[in-house]
Order: sequence, then C-alpha cells, then structure tokens
Amino acid sequence: MNVDNWLIYKEFRFEAAHRLPNHDGKCRRLHGHSWVGRIYVQSDRLIQEGAKQGMVIDFGDIQKYLEPLLAKFLDHYYLNETTGLENPTSEAIAQWIFNKLEVAGLPGLQGVEIQETCTSGARYTKAT
Repeated sequence: MNVDNWLIYKEFRFEAAHRLPNHDGKCRRLHGHSWVGRIYVQSDRLIQEGAKQGMVIDFGDIQKYLEPLLAKFLDHYYLNETTGLENPTSEAIAQWIFNKLEVAGLPGLQGVEIQETCTSGARYTKAT
C-alpha cells in the first residue's frame, strides 16, 4: 500500500474586469481586479525516470494547460462575456477554470484557487 502523497501548485496572475449583476453592493458595478490563482495537482507517485524524474508533473506542463485560458478568456478580458458566467464570482471562476483544465486532461488536477483581492478568494475542488 502506497501512502505517499504530493500536492503541488502552479501560481498564475491575470488582470480582468467583471460585475456581479445580482449583488446588492458596489460589486454590482463594473470593476477590475489583479487576480491571483493556483492550480493544484496531486499524485501518490513521482516520475521515476527521464528529464522529469522526481516530479509529480513539470510546472511548465501545468502552464501549457493554463496558457490558452489566460490568452483567450481571462487576461485583460471582461469575464462576464468571455466565461459565459452571468455572475462571475470568485467561486464561479475557480470552478470554471477547474472544469476547463479537467476537459483539457490536466493529469492529477485536484483544485483551483482564485484570489480577487489580497484578502479574499475561493478554492474549488470537485466532489468525488
């Protein structure tokens, strides 16, 4: 029985605007954030040989899955339009990114964390 477990993350950043049309406060208005996120990847084993020996996954490989999302939907975009989310809260954006990475086949994907400010954010993990 293998009891080893690793949880690694790749941090990323993007600038984007959104509005929460159902909110009862100032977030109802169009505004922007300097978003910070983390992609979490989990594994019970490390790569045993080759150039990536001793890794769960190369951080650069995680970036390859993430880059199309940043370029086409997230960085310097209006998230209400590009994500298709009517109410793009931090919670909804974390889930949206997770779902996109899952469909793309990122191995070992465990969760996605999003911070919209330095003190506020959300982490999404899929129920098993």
